[in-house]
Amino acid sequence: MDHDHMSPPPPMAPMKKHYTSMTFFWGRKAEVLFSDWPGDHRGMYALALIVVFLLAAGTEMVTSHRVDRYTSGRSLAQTAVHTLRVGLMYLLMLAVMSFNGGIFIAACIGHAVGFLLFRSAIFSKQRDEPSCPEGTKYRDLPSMSC
Repeated sequence: MDHDHMSPPPPMAPMKKHYTSMTFFWGRKAEVLFSDWPGDHRGMYALALIVVFLLAAGTEMVTSHRVDRYTSGRSLAQTAVHTLRVGLMYLLMLAVMSFNGGIFIAACIGHAVGFLLFRSAIFSKQRDEPSCPEGTKYRDLPSMSC
């Protein structure tokens, strides 16, 4: 094979500009979870903030529900709920890793509102957990195991 007459490689296609940063920044030019989303569009950035808020609040909702109340012992349902919870938390982590200040604040506020609605004693009576030792109260920060 004659290597002296090889043609040069084709020119590189221009790369799309990605909005990545390794420090927090403010503004709507971000990439959250998917490439080019929300991009540079105000409406899509607002949607991204709402999605991140709902992911955080949803994580708190899933965390607050005890599946073992409705199933006998360890089960496939407990595993499915745990997998859903962890998946939501990883999605949220990836969104916050966009280093966009607005996305970070939306995640924090989503967690706070979700905790207030689903896990704090403000909107629900403190209750005894049937699976916990006698006298143990379900408080603001319940353990996942008891």
